[in-house]
Amino acid sequence: MKNSSMANEKTRSIAIIICSTLLGAVGQFFFKYSFISEFFLFISLGLIAYIASTVLYFYVLSRTHLSWAYSMGGLSYIFAVILANFIEEIPFLRWIGVIVIAAGIFLIGIS
Repeated sequence: MKNSSMANEKTRSIAIIICSTLLGAVGQFFFKYSFISEFFLFISLGLIAYIASTVLYFYVLSRTHLSWAYSMGGLSYIFAVILANFIEEIPFLRWIGVIVIAAGIFLIGIS
């Protein structure tokens, strides 16, 4: 029963850190997009996403090890490249880097 509870907590932490890092990447996307169109709207959306990301990250930090949570933050690099792909061309070598980062995060996540 204790292992089940610990597994549920880890699953919850992973889900929250994914949301947190995705919101951080969305914030970056809005900041970038604000220079293309609707400056104040996209700056505001970016700030809201960043604030939500930070609140979720604090929640995860209060329940997990710093070394694990900070390492899982590498997901933001992956999400940022995926979002950037919508507005700019991403070189092949950068995609290889994303795959390497994903592999590292996977190894950290299962530890």
